[in-house]
Amino acid sequence: MTKNTYEIFIVGTTQDGGYPHIGCNLECCQDAWSNPELKRYASSIAIVDHQNKKYFLIDVTQDLSEQLHMFYSVYGNSYSLSGIFLTHAHVGHYMGLFKLGLEMMNSNKIPLYAMPEMMKFLKDNSSTNFLFESNNIADNIIKEKQLIELDANLSISPFYVPHRNELSETVGYKIQSDDKSVIYIPDVDCWEECDFNILHMVSQNDYLFLDGTFYDKSELYERDISKIPHPSIIDSIKTFKSLSDDNKSKIYFTHLNHTNNSLRKDSDEYKTVIEKKYNILHEKQKFLL
Repeated sequence: MTKNTYEIFIVGTTQDGGYPHIGCNLECCQDAWSNPELKRYASSIAIVDHQNKKYFLIDVTQDLSEQLHMFYSVYGNSYSLSGIFLTHAHVGHYMGLFKLGLEMMNSNKIPLYAMPEMMKFLKDNSSTNFLFESNNIADNIIKEKQLIELDANLSISPFYVPHRNELSETVGYKIQSDDKSVIYIPDVDCWEECDFNILHMVSQNDYLFLDGTFYDKSELYERDISKIPHPSIIDSIKTFKSLSDDNKSKIYFTHLNHTNNSLRKDSDEYKTVIEKKYNILHEKQKFLL
């Protein structure tokens, strides 16, 4: 196997509604409405296998058209989408499935990997079930901590995370090659309720793309923040304060809400995150596996 056979490519970094956010006419989105270059897509990552010219997506968003265009503009058209893994049933994480249907891409039996409740949610809905019936996607039910081989030296495994499970369970994923490992947790209620130690997880892996939905929970003044539990970046920084700088530098915050000023590189919030040795995830970033 040649070096750099696998990598992670970032295709989306915002909360489900993207940036600018639908219906938002506040200051946070004004510049992005008038400047398309500021647009950011809903959270999703691609696992790229260069040797076999294929890739896998974790979550499939309403921005799939632009995200696939981004992918192919970087890697070329010879790569095939060989599987989709879903984290949970909140709309921004699976809505791109509809673009695989007869009316649009008319894809052919793309493997869809989901936990049992997530798969049931899709099968019980006539619109998404039609994608299975039309052979646009093929169901693959997975279970917690199952090791799924993507290639001889590349695997992925789901693990439970606490989140608002109104519609399905929620999982994060560990992606592992012979050389490195990556953790992806775009949504979590809080680190304290996880059945794993997040500090140990940081020390044991090479890159972690973690829920950074809000910078500070006071930013969301038009909705009841108690009904949208996510660890703010400020709270996460407190949780991670005992980590070494090397371990802090492994962490990249993602799933950023449109109100989160760390979306904007010229903001004090962005600068604070960087000064404290953490990172904000960006589209088109690459991470070698």
